[in-house]
Amino acid sequence: MTIAKPIIAVFGATGNQGGGVIRALQNQGRFSVRAITRDAAKAEGLADEVVQADLTRPDTLADALRGAYGVFVVTNFWASGDVDELAQGRAAVDAAKEIGVKHFVWSTLPNVEEISGGKFDVIHFTQKAKVDALVADAGFEFHTFVEAPFYFQNLTGMMGPQPQEDGSGAWTVPMSPEAKVIHMGDIEQLGTLVAGAFANPGRAGQGQRLALAGDRLSWNEIVVILNAQGHRLAVHRVPAEAYDGFFPGARELREMMEYFEAYTYFGPEAETKLALGREVATEAATSFADWAKANMPVDTAAT
Repeated sequence: MTIAKPIIAVFGATGNQGGGVIRALQNQGRFSVRAITRDAAKAEGLADEVVQADLTRPDTLADALRGAYGVFVVTNFWASGDVDELAQGRAAVDAAKEIGVKHFVWSTLPNVEEISGGKFDVIHFTQKAKVDALVADAGFEFHTFVEAPFYFQNLTGMMGPQPQEDGSGAWTVPMSPEAKVIHMGDIEQLGTLVAGAFANPGRAGQGQRLALAGDRLSWNEIVVILNAQGHRLAVHRVPAEAYDGFFPGARELREMMEYFEAYTYFGPEAETKLALGREVATEAATSFADWAKANMPVDTAAT
């Protein structure tokens, strides 16, 4: 007789985090995977089953989670429009409790407001962190917090180097380029921690925090690594007031980087969270140098 595998429901199935979780669970082979997405057509064939639901519509969540042993929940601060991550997190917790989910895994970030005593205002960190108490107080048999790093992918996207007149590229930052405080990683590998947590609830399901990082680097080291691979890049520091005027939302990114410099990306408990993440992960994290070789090709026209 074939015994059915426990079901893990994964929110954000078509995104970097959720997609990575699905792949890691599939590679692990211990669970049946249910992809939850706002548009089921976009996720067809992505997992053992695909269910349409939306964290902004709480009435869709209970049916989407029914029968699941575990659930991975991630919210997207950068989605269009105002995103109330606290409300979305509460809706997910309430629905999971209603239908009897055993293991709740929440993708969170350090509470910058708490760590800095209110000195830095980094909403996209702190808003996620404020959901943590809802998860911890819900009474799940198992619950785990996973913390994503500064994405390697940021350097090819919204935080990529700006083209210079001589064909090179450069980053302009409001922090010391020498500060070795940026915990970085391939966000698609966050799933290796999640899969490890679901497989080891006794070790990682009692409210533990797991963090992912392939490297801890400074901006100068990022530039050195990339230039050694053939790029022509530089980094320059500017005063806070100058950075704040560069683009809408610059102030929050400036305060984020100032927080990094003061406390590191993952904050004072970084090494504990990283060590447990490495312990339970289903595979080792990729270094920035290796990731960049594969994902940041040299622009030969600019060299």
